[in-house]
Parts: sequence; C-alpha cells; structure tokens
Amino acid sequence: MKIIVCPGMHSPRLTDTFIAGLDRPEQTFVIFPSDRLPVYSPHHILEFLQPHLSQGLPLLWIGFSAGVVGAIAAATQWQTQGGITRSLIAIDGWGVPLYGNFPIYRLSHDYFTHWSSALLGRGSESFYADPPVEHLDLWRSPNTIAGYWIASPSDPSDMNRDSLSTCSSTTAAAFVATLIDRYTD
Repeated sequence: MKIIVCPGMHSPRLTDTFIAGLDRPEQTFVIFPSDRLPVYSPHHILEFLQPHLSQGLPLLWIGFSAGVVGAIAAATQWQTQGGITRSLIAIDGWGVPLYGNFPIYRLSHDYFTHWSSALLGRGSESFYADPPVEHLDLWRSPNTIAGYWIASPSDPSDMNRDSLSTCSSTTAAAFVATLIDRYTD
C-alpha cells in the first residue's frame, strides 16, 4: 500500500514536518508537488501518480486544505478505474463535500470547522483540535496538536449522532497514525 499525500498550497517544508510528526518512517509516502501543479485537480494528481502506481496497488489518501478537493476526486476516480482506495483522511478541508464508497475521516483545526464540515459528510470518525489552532499549525505539527477523537455510530439514519458519539483525548498525529496503521497491510 502507498500513502498519497495531497498538501495544500504552501511551502513543501510544511509537508515534510507533517510527515515527520506522524513518526511513520516505514511507510511509503508519495507527495504530490502542490508547489508546481494544481493540487485541486484530480487529473493532475492521477497523471503525476502514473509512474508511482500499479492498478492493483491499494492507496490511502491524505489531503490538506485545497488538497482535499483533489484527493477526494482522485481517490474516487482511481476506484472507478479499477484501483483500490482503502481510505481518505481529510485535514481541514472545510467546505469540501466528502462522500465515497470507502472510509473517510476528517480532522479540523477547531470545533466550528469540525461541526460545519460534518454537514458535508462527517465519516464515522473525526478529530478536532481543542484548544483551537491555526489552520497551518494542524499540518505543520500534528504531533503537538491536542484535541478530541470522535467516533460516531455507524447507523446513518440516526439524526442525533453527536449525543451518541464517543469522544477521547488524543493528538492529531496519533489519530492519523492510528488510521494509517489500521489500513496498512
């Protein structure tokens, strides 16, 4: 399995610190060059990935900010073309609808972003920073960002899911690392 990272539109150094903060050196990360190509374009993402992938290779997608736009579309298209999408982790993709036939997880830099983003697809588990942090801080140093891991019931017909959710304290890095471990062969 490979982990595809679709950063936002910022310095590549921030993505390097994000990956270092996850403390997963044995994982294979393929980082989309958002400083040279439009990260919100699934066409550009899949074209860039062509030499790195074989059709049967399962992928886990991580998107941040504008990268969430490209990641969700590319992950869906990858699956439509016969590829395997294990999961998508959307980090601060505020305003991006997140639906797919694969597991989707959201991380948000504050409770308002967590709550308002959930209106566009929450996934069964999510994380929000508490105390709130700046948008780029969530990407720059996930190992220092404390907050809450929310696990909601799997029944989508339950309209009052927040009252039935379980909540535990963790860091953004621990949340992401646990998800990576869950989907790694």
